[in-house]
Amino acid sequence: MGQVTIYLEDGIERKMKSAAKSSKMSLSKWISGVIEVKVSNEWPLSVVKLSGAWKNFPAAAEIREVYTTDSKREEL
Repeated sequence: MGQVTIYLEDGIERKMKSAAKSSKMSLSKWISGVIEVKVSNEWPLSVVKLSGAWKNFPAAAEIREVYTTDSKREEL
């Protein structure tokens, strides 16, 4: 298992410690979880390879041609 040394501004360190404490996790485990989410936020290769797999799939413009009038939207 690897080890990393990082330098943080005081304010960031306080926020990190607070977040880890409220999650009832050690700093190491909390940081590891944050990094894991950031680096695993990609499509699996099996999904990427599916791009273009449907030969007759209509283009976005073709799909939009069918729906010429949009639904009425409520006022904000």
